[in-house]
Amino acid sequence: MASPIPMMVVIFVLFYFLILRPQQKRMKEQQAMINAIGKGDEVATTGGVIGRVAKAGEQYLTLEIADGVEIVVQRAAVSTKLEKGTLKAQR
Repeated sequence: MASPIPMMVVIFVLFYFLILRPQQKRMKEQQAMINAIGKGDEVATTGGVIGRVAKAGEQYLTLEIADGVEIVVQRAAVSTKLEKGTLKAQR
């Protein structure tokens, strides 16, 4: 019979390559996208708010969600960077 130790090592290696590594890659991509957001970019937040970045700070973004209406959100709350012109198509 096979020893349980090598079997556990094989299971851990499979777990790492099938679950942990892809998740770490997605987290790095998300963090790079969040760090690259600047003034004028159109974004969607995790709460479903869509707006254009009016001001960009280190921790917070000011989003213009309508003409003259601005809100402040954390950078981490941004889920997606939208393509230019998405807001005009929605309005």
